[in-house]
Amino acid sequence: MKNMSLYGIGWIHTDGYGCIMKEIQSLYVNRQSHSLLKKRLFSFPFKNFGRLDAISKMTCYAVALALQDAGIHYSAGQKQDIGIIGTNASGSLQSDIHYFRDYLNSGRTLSRGNLFIYTLPTSPLAEAAIYFGLQGPLLYSASPDGSLASTLAMASEMILLEETPVMLAGMAEKDEAIYCVLKKGIVSNWKALCDVDKAMEIVRNTGAISDMIQKFSALRKGTIPA
Repeated sequence: MKNMSLYGIGWIHTDGYGCIMKEIQSLYVNRQSHSLLKKRLFSFPFKNFGRLDAISKMTCYAVALALQDAGIHYSAGQKQDIGIIGTNASGSLQSDIHYFRDYLNSGRTLSRGNLFIYTLPTSPLAEAAIYFGLQGPLLYSASPDGSLASTLAMASEMILLEETPVMLAGMAEKDEAIYCVLKKGIVSNWKALCDVDKAMEIVRNTGAISDMIQKFSALRKGTIPA
């Protein structure tokens, strides 16, 4: 897919967060709280952010960073024709377990609705779409290894089929996430990191998100061929 490129990558894990194209890397100092990250990473107040489950928070952080890295601005009430596709290794299993335990503790009569919201693997993507005003396709891709390569391929196909001009593709777990911005071709005022084929080569040969970040950073700096 030589005519499909990555224009931004945002990431977050247990040690810090950052962007690839803008070469931003912020390491945590004394384990920064989510409230501090909220003020730093989101461009306007994120209502009810505290009720989100862990994967939804990681997803929204990484999407905010990816959009920033690609130079895509967003604001309250703004809608954009951008799609999002995500994956991980376990779907919504941990939220499902949390919900069922709450149901048992409540005497099998009721459970908190706020927990029920996150019993679908698409819920983190929906939270991101609502906050960032994404109106393109939204899809969760189930794969045994939570492969980022598969989401990049599917996102590329959606753009080629003209379902949307821009896609966010990534993966998120409860303590880490990475999201990429994909767009067809090379557009004026947009500088691409690499084509999707190169990105898929990197992620297929790399396991951990931290290792992917190192390789994409090296690519950005020109220490490995594009």
